[in-house]
Amino acid sequence: MNIVIVGTGYVGLVSGTCFAEMGAHVTCVDIDRQKIEHLKKEILPIYEPGLESMVQRNVQAGRLHFTTDITKCLDQAEIVFSAVGTPPNEDGSADIHYVLDVARTVGKHMTGYLVFTTKSTVPVGTAAKVKQAIQQELDKRNANIPFDIASNPEFLKEGDAIRDFMSPDRVVVGVESEKARKIMENLYRPFLLKNFRVLFMDIPSAEMTKYAANAMLATRISFMNQVANLCERVGANVNSVRTGIGSDSRIGNKFLYPGAGYGGSCFPKDVKAMIRMGRETGYPLELIESVDQVNEEQKKMLFHKLQKHFKGELKGKTIAVWGLSFKPQTDDIRQAPSLVLINSLLQAGCHVQAYDPVAIEQARHLLGNSIHFADDMYQAANEADALVLVTEWKEFRMPAWDVLHKIMHTPLVLDGRNIYNPQEVREKGFEYIGIGLGA
Repeated sequence: MNIVIVGTGYVGLVSGTCFAEMGAHVTCVDIDRQKIEHLKKEILPIYEPGLESMVQRNVQAGRLHFTTDITKCLDQAEIVFSAVGTPPNEDGSADIHYVLDVARTVGKHMTGYLVFTTKSTVPVGTAAKVKQAIQQELDKRNANIPFDIASNPEFLKEGDAIRDFMSPDRVVVGVESEKARKIMENLYRPFLLKNFRVLFMDIPSAEMTKYAANAMLATRISFMNQVANLCERVGANVNSVRTGIGSDSRIGNKFLYPGAGYGGSCFPKDVKAMIRMGRETGYPLELIESVDQVNEEQKKMLFHKLQKHFKGELKGKTIAVWGLSFKPQTDDIRQAPSLVLINSLLQAGCHVQAYDPVAIEQARHLLGNSIHFADDMYQAANEADALVLVTEWKEFRMPAWDVLHKIMHTPLVLDGRNIYNPQEVREKGFEYIGIGLGA
């Protein structure tokens, strides 16, 4: 099967590489010439465990190609995926002009039947606009070329994207015709031989499914963060509460971990886009709006805890920050809670020493020389008045507490993800502050 994927960001590159891994002939297209030249040399623009070796393997096997010219690869294309960005507008709505640009380009240059499929997260109704854009370009050419539209939203978790794609728990596909359904079914059958879990539905429902899924997960996170904050005030332990409610089969234990708020490229953007859709249709989503508001406040929680501990006297303090990416196993710092904390610390006159296993370069582009980027976790903690764990990378799980006690100016640990045993840390001579640990 011949596939064209437009956009070599996170979704496009992972999707294209995984399709190639299963034997498809894939051409990834991007207007960024430098990115394409790097990809041809097997230099990746993102960090994702396992992706680099998979790209190398499929490029060398001749199944994965990169180009800036979409016109050279449409002749044989059976499916064209649009995986370009849909950044938020100032009002929170998703900007789909890149998607429509791709649709118009395809309409100008397609030579035979294909299925144009939106892989990007797009508002309900985008597929109809895409269909209109392609048809308008065909009409300008007086070209009577049939095509179909499909919606195939991605559900990739950064840091675990390869496994998510290669062994998905479900694949959602919205189609309008039986022909498009058969093509998409053939595309995904190799991934799901043991348990065929492709959920076919109408296109608007597929478009809505992605937003609804992310909004539900974000809701669970914000819910648990509010429960944790209440636990602190009433003397309860959120870890016990989480275990108690997670044991209920109706609730389950996923996404019930309190912390410093969610970030990344999906949840914040998609929640805000869904809020905007509700307002535009005259049905404000009050619950989802509260989820977003709770998350924005939760990102400030670590700073408020430090401020309370030092009785507002933060100026001149040295604060160590462990973890910059919004979650482990990625270098993505978009909407990361660490950025909210660091900016607040700098405004309060603190000196910040930060370390992250992979996200330092991304953070350096954004923060410049405003903070000190350490070479390792212990250098970040050297002479620190407090150590704040923001991202729960595995290498932070079992630190040498004796070493930290010797090198830190003040033995204070603020555990933003509740990964440490409070009693153990205190026995090592540290003050310990967690999230929602009132008892």
